[in-house]
Amino acid sequence: MAENRHAELGLSDEKVLEMYETMLLARRLDERMWLLNRSGKIPFVISCQGQEAAQVGAAFALDKEKDYVFPYYRDMGVVLTFGMTATDLMLSGFAKAEDPNSGGRQMPGHFGQKKNRIVTGSSPVTTQVPHAVGVALGGKMEKKDLVTFVTFGEGSSNQGDFHEGANFAGVHKLPVIFMCENNKYAISVPVEKQLACENVSDRAIGYGMPGFTVDGNDPIEVYKAVKEAAERGRRGEGPTLIETVSYRLTPHSSDDDDRSYRSPDEVAKAKSNDPIITFGAYLKETGCMDDELEKTINDRVMKLVNEATDYAENAPYADAEEALKYVYAEKQ
Repeated sequence: MAENRHAELGLSDEKVLEMYETMLLARRLDERMWLLNRSGKIPFVISCQGQEAAQVGAAFALDKEKDYVFPYYRDMGVVLTFGMTATDLMLSGFAKAEDPNSGGRQMPGHFGQKKNRIVTGSSPVTTQVPHAVGVALGGKMEKKDLVTFVTFGEGSSNQGDFHEGANFAGVHKLPVIFMCENNKYAISVPVEKQLACENVSDRAIGYGMPGFTVDGNDPIEVYKAVKEAAERGRRGEGPTLIETVSYRLTPHSSDDDDRSYRSPDEVAKAKSNDPIITFGAYLKETGCMDDELEKTINDRVMKLVNEATDYAENAPYADAEEALKYVYAEKQ
């Protein structure tokens, strides 16, 4: 039997199975959204495929009752862990009135749900970073026991918002976890044309915080790194920069043709290290899961996906008048 790495971190078999099921739900929802997009039923998909391990591993290391998450547009695994449902996400994909993110106003991937501490993201990339720093500052000023967790791509790590946010958090020792989900491509630009340094985590020292690069295909390794960063933040020791290295298994979005900038062989090689497959294999090697349980989990996930699809497809769109709501002040 393989080494039980999760038990060493205090993770029960039930908890890692829950992590696996959340990863699988994110994957199956994403796959369904692509089918719906290609059949003309939903307008846009921006994928989490290949990054579920990093997202779920990180989110499981946080306190859902205290901490705030500032996800970027691929973070289906994060928001599912923090309480969004398959139906919530499908309502967003179909842009229906019940979409919890924006009531059908915003394109998919702009997550926001107050009751689950998921703070709404803006459309320009990286703007969620200073938002996370601001909430961490507010929490510190109010002496609250909270950590903020913000994600972004390696392309975003070149934006001013990242550098200003990281510097401010470092100076004021704020409890922020900056997690860069390095999937190797900022749309069509490969990472070697984006970074002069070897790793995104190399930038941490400039802002007075520790930086770590971890295997983004291993949810247990990511869980460990984020757990330690959260504990550090709660002790008043300031922010941490974590870089999770994985690979984007799909085009940038449903409007992108990735064949123009990367080879099929490169994508095929990355798919051989698909975190859904490798984590499933780990669970079998450690005796947490067998083929029968794997099928039970997949069947349960597919039932959720099918029910969410049916509900969202048949749900009403917002009335046209709703488009102006929350844009202009309304007379009382």
